Amino acid sequence: MSDSCIIVGASHAGVSLALQLRREGWAGPIKLIGEESELPYHRPPLSKEYLAGKKDLDAMRLRPAKIYADNDIDLLLSTRVNSIDTEKREVQLGSGESLGYQKLALCTGASVREFIPARGLESVFYIRTAADIARLAPCVRKRCRVIVIGGGYIGLEAAAVLAEKEISVTVLEMSERILQRVTNRTMSDYMQHLHESQGVEIHTGVEVESIREEGQEKLIGCADGTEFRADFLIVGIGVEANASLALSAGIESRAGIQVNEYCRTSDEHVYAAGDCTVHPSLIYQRQIRLESVQNANDQARAAAANICGKQQVYDAVPWFWSDQYSIKLQMVGLSTGYDQVVMRGSVEGGIQASFALFYLKEGVLIAADCVARPKEFMISKKLIKARAKIPAQHLQNEEIEPINFASA
Repeated sequence: MSDSCIIVGASHAGVSLALQLRREGWAGPIKLIGEESELPYHRPPLSKEYLAGKKDLDAMRLRPAKIYADNDIDLLLSTRVNSIDTEKREVQLGSGESLGYQKLALCTGASVREFIPARGLESVFYIRTAADIARLAPCVRKRCRVIVIGGGYIGLEAAAVLAEKEISVTVLEMSERILQRVTNRTMSDYMQHLHESQGVEIHTGVEVESIREEGQEKLIGCADGTEFRADFLIVGIGVEANASLALSAGIESRAGIQVNEYCRTSDEHVYAAGDCTVHPSLIYQRQIRLESVQNANDQARAAAANICGKQQVYDAVPWFWSDQYSIKLQMVGLSTGYDQVVMRGSVEGGIQASFALFYLKEGVLIAADCVARPKEFMISKKLIKARAKIPAQHLQNEEIEPINFASA
């Protein structure tokens, strides 16, 4: 058995875990394995500044190469892990080589959900890696037409970037409204009006049944008989946890790799962090899977501490953000199960709007969506963590500073 810690997955969670291991005192070898050939990079800008051409990949690196060398982290890029032997404590690489470990951390992330009607067609793009954007970039030109399938954050962020490039953008969403899974109708309506004011066409309640090629065009057929034409398609219909490696090794996995409050899997020598995991939330009293940079980084730091023998519980308040046009939407907490929504400010004004939506359950603040409201966003983190009961009139009252919500 080796004295190494092997980390599978070289994105946000994997990089954070590797560096934190050194801070926690791990003295043995660390091997950080990634399938991509690129030095690890930030993923959120892919559908924003990188797609817009405002940032290059070098500006998005998680850490410069020197940091890995300085921390004696062996970074193995363009390397695939085919399987895990938990009895021998070895991982088998695509090259045929086997590497032994004392501890193993799975930071395998998630993969885009494939849209079956688009399988095998040219000029259909997903946004998950830098290579995805490299393939998409040649299609991005003025006055062409794009269909975005999926009205979630990735689809809407891409729509915003392309609309600003004078591209004709149409969003097709199967649900009754955009962002239906993650927010309430007020926010959905605001975001739809914002996009429409910038020339984006949005159709909800639309089920795409077929996609066929007619010359250089894509003809999209919907269940209600409507048809749309486009020069290329972008698909953003969600992601699925990369849990197959763990599952085939006999490690408990459901909608993702199951970990406990210490980020440990069903195998005592194997930990996991990031988008690939399902973990217990003490705040929400249920199992959750999160797709966010915050969760990847914070969970990885907790995993590193516990690999080094500590007993650090991971119980962070989840938070997210989305940049669309010139607005920054900041979200904190999970709104599932809310029974009341309280608005502070106003949705009027489009890009100039400033408001916060507070989600309550039995009077307890469980989530907040904030546009141009950084104070409300920051205090909501603390109040959600504290499971605070805040009177609705305090949240609405603009004369009460957010920092005083709990004491007003």
